[in-house]
Amino acid sequence: MGPFLETLIGGLMSGMLYSLIALGFVLIFKASGVFNFAQGAMVLFAALAMARLAEWIPKFTGLDGKLLVNVLAFVGALAVMVVVAWLVERLALSKLVNQEGVTLLMATLGIAYLLEGAGQMIFGNDIYKIDIGLPKDPMFLFEQTFEGGILVSKEDLYAALIAAALVAGLSLFFQKTATGRALRAVADDHQAAQSIGIPLSRIWVIVWSVAGFVALVAGMIWGSKLGVQFSLSLVALKALPVVILGGLTSVPGAIVGGLLIGVGEKLSEAYLGSLMGGGIEYWFGYVLVLVVLLVRPQGLFGEKIIDRV
Repeated sequence: MGPFLETLIGGLMSGMLYSLIALGFVLIFKASGVFNFAQGAMVLFAALAMARLAEWIPKFTGLDGKLLVNVLAFVGALAVMVVVAWLVERLALSKLVNQEGVTLLMATLGIAYLLEGAGQMIFGNDIYKIDIGLPKDPMFLFEQTFEGGILVSKEDLYAALIAAALVAGLSLFFQKTATGRALRAVADDHQAAQSIGIPLSRIWVIVWSVAGFVALVAGMIWGSKLGVQFSLSLVALKALPVVILGGLTSVPGAIVGGLLIGVGEKLSEAYLGSLMGGGIEYWFGYVLVLVVLLVRPQGLFGEKIIDRV
């Protein structure tokens, strides 16, 4: 039971981080109806901004307190992501109002390549670190119950708690605020939302800013764990099965999908890896999604859309 619980807890913590990245996909899809392939590049760009600002602020201001420097770097990186959101709306989305979904999809691919190139040009292409004070040493739980206790990474635990708090906050934002209701109205029908006075341009800037904030938190956590490097944008690929499993329009679906895939890949690797040659956790999510799509194409919590023809 001890090893099982250890694996289960590790899967839940990984799942919360997957859910955090998946939220960025869901936010953009709910507001524009397009799958945002630029989310991985946004995570990378935000993490690069955070890491480099944390280096530059002490160098140019003389400040040396870690907490103060990290707070200033976070605020600066968030401001950068808001500017990115404004530029995306002004230069791309405002020109593509009411266009076909494939047009918007190609636009997000272009934005992804642009952000990766701009990140390399502005911030450099070395491996940078983000030190936000997350403890690296593990801890042991239930030592009196299980022999040797249950090993839990403090870093993963704190990261999962941060992700859970952000996910809960965004869920409340969508359900309880006027801006959140406006975002849901735009997601349902762009033209109807415009007809009752909801400005698409402002809504898109807001939702891309919120997605940028989510990308910044995700990039900060993953950058602290893995270092900030250009392969960080590939972390978003881990969230693709989460989004599809939970449903492209569902914030709760992103949470449940992340937890299911996080737990499933850890348990399958631990108990089936030796029988199947290992590496199950790299493809488990994709296989699970393929099975679910055969039965429920809209995902577990996605909206079933019926068109009259």
